[in-house]
Amino acid sequence: MDRLTEMEAFATVVDQGGFTDAARKMGISKSAVSKHVSSLEARLGARLLNRTTRRVSPTEIGLAYYDRALRVLNDAGEADALVSSMQSDPSGLLRISVATDFGVNHLSPVLGQFLEEFPDITVNMVLNNRYVELISEGFDMAIRIGELEDSTLRARKLTDTTKRMIASPGYLDKYGRPAKIDDLNEHKLLHYSSQSNGSVWKLTAPSGEKRQVRTAGGLSVNDGQSLLNAAISGLGIAYLPSFLYANAMKAGQVVDVIPDLPFETQGIYAVYPPGRFTQPKVRAFIDFLVNAFADKGPTDW
Repeated sequence: MDRLTEMEAFATVVDQGGFTDAARKMGISKSAVSKHVSSLEARLGARLLNRTTRRVSPTEIGLAYYDRALRVLNDAGEADALVSSMQSDPSGLLRISVATDFGVNHLSPVLGQFLEEFPDITVNMVLNNRYVELISEGFDMAIRIGELEDSTLRARKLTDTTKRMIASPGYLDKYGRPAKIDDLNEHKLLHYSSQSNGSVWKLTAPSGEKRQVRTAGGLSVNDGQSLLNAAISGLGIAYLPSFLYANAMKAGQVVDVIPDLPFETQGIYAVYPPGRFTQPKVRAFIDFLVNAFADKGPTDW
């Protein structure tokens, strides 16, 4: 006989205080309940129930087994519920945190298609340039770029971007093109004020040496798109990800300032809280994004 059914019959007899009420609870005959319990006792080689004409009660061994059996039955129930949940249609409110630049330029344009494919999901997208605490702030997931700081979160890579120093041809005609990293000290560097590392660019020299350059230009902005606009206008050199500057570079509005420098590649990830299973709405959105950005990165944007 099935072990789980035997456990369930035994536990129900203990809960209900007898075979008759247990049979009614399980929706089977009293004799079937008795057979399940007898089979369990025979398999274990132990008497689990004290039976009298008036009542049924667990033996000392039966009481210990009852505690463990309940855990197994609860786990089995949770496993069944998990499968049911994962197979259900994605639905409900999906709260997403995403950096403003990426959200405006690349997430917003694809949300319409996602909502058409999953009409039972509603999306609340919050644009900000800080690392939110997903659980305490009530977010289902976030899109993060670069090295992941919180290793407790689950993550799935969507694509890559790369960071380059860019400037308008007009700026370089006026102030000259820097040939090496040290030449940047003589130029106007546009500062992204939301950077976690402050007013410092981390660059890699052609030799592989890691360098840091402190930005000291006349403009500091907490928005990448505004920095790109400033660079296009000839106000200085900006250090931006390819998902921001790609179209401007294709149009000739900006160029790579020092092409010989190695590319600084960064991953773009969907991150979500840890747990034994992923909510269907979160899983659906991540799968959608993987497909949406399949032909993107590191420089193809």
